[in-house]
Amino acid sequence: MGPDEPQNQTTLTQPLAALREQTLQRLRKSLRRGQQSMTDWQGGQLAVSAVPGAGKSTGMAVAAAFAIARFQLHGRRQLVVVTFTRSAAASIKGKIRENLKDLRLPQNSFLVYTLHGLALNIATRHPDLSGLNLESATLVTPNQSHRLIRACVEQWIANNPRRYSILLEGRQFDGEETERLRRQSVLRTEVLPSIAQIVIHEAKSSGLLPEDLWRLSQQTPDAYEILAIAAGLYEQYQNVSRSRNFIDYDDMILAALRVLENDAIRKLWQNQFFAVFEDEAQDSTPLQFKLLETLAADPNNPNAPLNLIRVGDPNQAINSTFTPADPVYFNQFCEACQTTQRLATMDQAGRSTRIIIDAANYVLNWVNRSQLTGAEQAFRPQMIRPVDADDPQADANPNPVGRGLEIYTPRDIYQTVELIGERVVELFTQNPTHRAAVLVRENRQGTFVAQKLDYLKRQHGIDVYDVGSSDRHSHVPSEILAILQFLDRPHSPDYLKAALEVLVQRQLIPTQDLNALATFPEQFLYPGPLDPQQTPSVKQARKYCANLLRARLELPHYQLISFLALTLNYDQSDLATADKLTERIAKQTHGNSSMNSTLAALSEIVNSERFEPIETEDADSRYLRAGQLTIITMHKAKGLDWDYVFLPFLHEDTLPGSPWVPTAAQFLGDFTLAEVARAQIRASLHNKPLPLAMEAWDQAGHLKTAEEYRLLYVAMTRAKRLLWMSAADKGPFRWNTFSGHASDNLQSKKPCPVLPALKSQFPRSVVPLSALLS
Repeated sequence: MGPDEPQNQTTLTQPLAALREQTLQRLRKSLRRGQQSMTDWQGGQLAVSAVPGAGKSTGMAVAAAFAIARFQLHGRRQLVVVTFTRSAAASIKGKIRENLKDLRLPQNSFLVYTLHGLALNIATRHPDLSGLNLESATLVTPNQSHRLIRACVEQWIANNPRRYSILLEGRQFDGEETERLRRQSVLRTEVLPSIAQIVIHEAKSSGLLPEDLWRLSQQTPDAYEILAIAAGLYEQYQNVSRSRNFIDYDDMILAALRVLENDAIRKLWQNQFFAVFEDEAQDSTPLQFKLLETLAADPNNPNAPLNLIRVGDPNQAINSTFTPADPVYFNQFCEACQTTQRLATMDQAGRSTRIIIDAANYVLNWVNRSQLTGAEQAFRPQMIRPVDADDPQADANPNPVGRGLEIYTPRDIYQTVELIGERVVELFTQNPTHRAAVLVRENRQGTFVAQKLDYLKRQHGIDVYDVGSSDRHSHVPSEILAILQFLDRPHSPDYLKAALEVLVQRQLIPTQDLNALATFPEQFLYPGPLDPQQTPSVKQARKYCANLLRARLELPHYQLISFLALTLNYDQSDLATADKLTERIAKQTHGNSSMNSTLAALSEIVNSERFEPIETEDADSRYLRAGQLTIITMHKAKGLDWDYVFLPFLHEDTLPGSPWVPTAAQFLGDFTLAEVARAQIRASLHNKPLPLAMEAWDQAGHLKTAEEYRLLYVAMTRAKRLLWMSAADKGPFRWNTFSGHASDNLQSKKPCPVLPALKSQFPRSVVPLSALLS
């Protein structure tokens, strides 16, 4: 008999009700004032603007339990919690479950989704209305070289010879044939694919159709008719994707909204969902918010306030330069709620020591005063405050390690990494269970740091985990492709070497000279009596390859991916990713199933799109191991924290950097067409006059600058006990062309503009190199 059943009410229900009330009050007391605003929610709209480390997800998990208990949902209607990533969804789901367990409430009264997961669930339940059938459709995340983008570019060129000719002539063109061919190549492989990828995503995620872009194009006269080009590419993209049965993530949201246009079905979903709680609301696009808004409405009274809580931090909006998410939308929601006194602020955070909080607040104020980001401020004026002395969080606002904030100016990037290595050894010697991370702006910087610090494991037993090279964004498809290519052509030296490299990386065969093995594939795979005696390492590698070739003979090719996933000793997450890959290949090769078609489809995935992995619920834990130095990009570090955070290479050309025109495309002008079109689309969405090309380019620069400073703010607020910052006097011209060898030329670098200001504000945090050498 369950605890909520009506029998024996006098002996069971009343004590249970009292126990629940005690538990609810205990949970509420465990929260800070800002978090408690969510537990006190009685319905309607509520905006919660939170600072980094304020405990957004913890507060939301308790608020969810309160709502379930207060409104006695108990499976009759469900509370929907929506967040941005799968790992965040898994984390908050676990917290809500624990709270409901403490309250002795059933677990069927809530659902947790990512935004796309929620949309997909609605769309697939009603395929006749959504037009979405995952049985036959292929989900893609196309980049500029994806065949979908290539096809829509080629069709646009064929259909628009006049506009293409105008682009080809550019600013100056003397008709020279070599230059014509060069420009054709740039337009086909760079400029037009960039417009297609960036602008289509921007428009589609904002609910704009090709005809909307056509209409906007008539308001913005320019020599190239940039928005007209974007509209034409968008039309071709829609035609090609429909003909090939491709769908993208934006299609999921649009399909769900199509379903909800049906009155009866919309009311069905609204009756199922009591309320919607959204975490990381600053990352929502307009179309995603429209979906949540629709679901949060009262089906019987459309004019009633929405049952909707949106929690976010517009100062941690770091995705708007490559997605249509923009902090302006969440700020507008906060301002609308403020007029009805439905805005709460979570401004206390116990994560960081005081000097790190002071430094983050100073950066926020300095950037807003600097006018570096144009007419609009980069940050919402919202200060982080330390928690109260009686705060329930263990070790809240911990004591600083060292100076708490340390700012260095090394000679060059090599000395930068030397200093990081020395400091890491010192810190882990004192506190071996603490956690540390180096946050970099781009993966090439992370690779350089990892290469120079590989001695830490050998000499000091400190693990160095380079997320950029170890993460699973594409390694499953690329490894499977390497092995399958070898199985298809085992006598190819290139394919044999690539397969052996995979086996070495997976630690299935010993490290050895692979060139020697791959030079003569037949001799390696089928040694004769007169061939030199193979070493034990070579024999082990040959045995592994021979077993793989035997499987190729005994298994049908469509079972090989699953077999290889097991053979390569993939963990649970990678096995699930391999299953997803198998399903994707099967759909893509339906009706033409062969090894050649499998290899072609797999090559397309590896070379021209980002294949999303299946993540386990504890996906973030591998970044947060005790005694480990994690090397990770600033973007990926969002939502995580470490005791010690190192921020090297803070140079002006990297952070904030500036939009730049590739040399090859400068014949079109002093701007990039894709960024101009995106800035014009955003202006229309924000109900502002559409800027001309150069003004739009300036606006794109301000948008990038604002986001880069928010990214720095996010990186700084990952640190708990020590924040280590540096900008070396010398560094590479560009990181993407830097090999990392000592012979590479370095040049003088300017620091990120905020760094000298920090030095002036916190002079005791400046660490002179002489102090380290003495």
